[in-house]
Amino acid sequence: MSTHTSSGEHKVLDFSFPKFHRLTQTDEYSSVFGFRKAFRSTHFLLHYRIRSSEAMAGARLGLVVAKRLLRRSVDRNLVRRLAREHFRTLHSRLPSRDLILRLASKPEPLDRRVLADEIRGLLGKMITPER
Repeated sequence: MSTHTSSGEHKVLDFSFPKFHRLTQTDEYSSVFGFRKAFRSTHFLLHYRIRSSEAMAGARLGLVVAKRLLRRSVDRNLVRRLAREHFRTLHSRLPSRDLILRLASKPEPLDRRVLADEIRGLLGKMITPER
């Protein structure tokens, strides 16, 4: 994705979701869940853990969308896409944390805008300096 600046230059924005921005291993998920810090919204829980200083800087994201809450894979994938999209756009402002976004209750009806607003709000809470 690229944009034009006022001086006519081409500025490239990187909204990728590379592997080093993801939680991939079971013990990484376990350590975040074990830290027992989380924010709650209507449908989501955002678990977080402060990363150690020797680890690579920046936030990492893990997703948990249970099949028992959303039976159709299309719906589960929608929630994952929304979470990754908002994580990518806010990543540069997020502190060095391991984050797990977990769907905690079944959204009835499945409203894309409501879910996106909840995700954006939860990630926004991580940007505040006292967290």
